[in-house]
Amino acid sequence: MIGTRAAIALIAALAVLAAGPAAARGEAGAQAPAAATARAVPGRVTVVLAHPDDELTMAPALAALAREGARVELAYATLGDAGPGVSGLAPGKALGEARYREALCAAAALGAGSVASLDRGDGRLGIAAHQPGSPARALRDDLAAWLGETDLILTWGPDGGYGHADHRMVSAIITEIVQALPAARRARLLYVAIPAGRLPPVPEMAPWATTDPALLTETIAYTPADLEAARAAAMCHATQFDAATRAGMMALLDATMWQGKVHFRPAF
Repeated sequence: MIGTRAAIALIAALAVLAAGPAAARGEAGAQAPAAATARAVPGRVTVVLAHPDDELTMAPALAALAREGARVELAYATLGDAGPGVSGLAPGKALGEARYREALCAAAALGAGSVASLDRGDGRLGIAAHQPGSPARALRDDLAAWLGETDLILTWGPDGGYGHADHRMVSAIITEIVQALPAARRARLLYVAIPAGRLPPVPEMAPWATTDPALLTETIAYTPADLEAARAAAMCHATQFDAATRAGMMALLDATMWQGKVHFRPAF
């Protein structure tokens, strides 16, 4: 998500935006529960991502789904054990264990029912992906049966957010699995995305990809309580972000790229 040195820029951006879109949405925010309940609630939602903290890109939507009664399950392709963030920990087992604990904390904050880490090697999913025994092949085998037994799948789009190879590989592998399923077993597959023109005004997010809003035909509205659950989830990821960034991240994303609803593009 937002880079580890983003706190000062983030706080400044929040000050600029305080009287902007978020404040102007006072009534719209109050209407969010009606918008959320107007759509059918899936029974089972499977969120497959590359690393603990990737769920922050859609956190209030996950809280909304759980609140509405969906069974939300989080699956991470890796433990994130190669990304120390601000922790000072060396890459390796201790970092991976810390990040898994953070994932459990975030899942609890969002109301998710289960967390799975498939531990296929942080930063390794794109290495020799076509070869037998590769991390990518192993991840595909891990997910193949699982993804045929759910109602809705949420993941990265083909851009991987900002081009991260693990993010892109997770998106590609899930798409490969789902497109091969017969219609009777094929869950809806949605890619999380940022509408063009709505990138948060912090330099760390300048490289993030955006999507033509015309393609973002699926949204999940959230309430202030869902946004607070998302803020609590962000606070869990202490290895990755300093305290000021964790505290202000969700308000910034709410005021810029979400504005009351998280945006998704259908895969098919």
